[in-house]
Amino acid sequence: MEVEFIQQNWLLFLALVVIIALIVLDPIRGRASGVKSITAVELPALVNHEAAVVVDVSETNDFKNGHIPNALNVPLSRFQDDLKKLQKYKDKPIVLACRSGNKAPRAASILSRNEFKRPYTLQGGLAAWQKENLPVEK
Repeated sequence: MEVEFIQQNWLLFLALVVIIALIVLDPIRGRASGVKSITAVELPALVNHEAAVVVDVSETNDFKNGHIPNALNVPLSRFQDDLKKLQKYKDKPIVLACRSGNKAPRAASILSRNEFKRPYTLQGGLAAWQKENLPVEK
């Protein structure tokens, strides 16, 4: 009976397999690229103890609406072209952030490919930062 149900709904099962594969492979891909993620609670310690640099990859208007204090703004749309702005931080931890945490991994992989030593992404982005009631600068 289950086999018949699967045969009649093969497209749904194919979609389910693809979704499960994406969920399982995403963390593996992140580890393989050499990019670590950090939580909003861990970020202040990394900044204070290891002089980490926070780079917000949100577009300029979103950045002006609120960002992590002392963050640099290098929008993802211009990230590859603006890498020279970050060269002086090549050996320091660089934490990439955005509104929700979706854009930062793309920027982190660009840093990894360009031999930046310690790229991180902020899990959950600015939304996670605000959820922990941490300060936002405008």
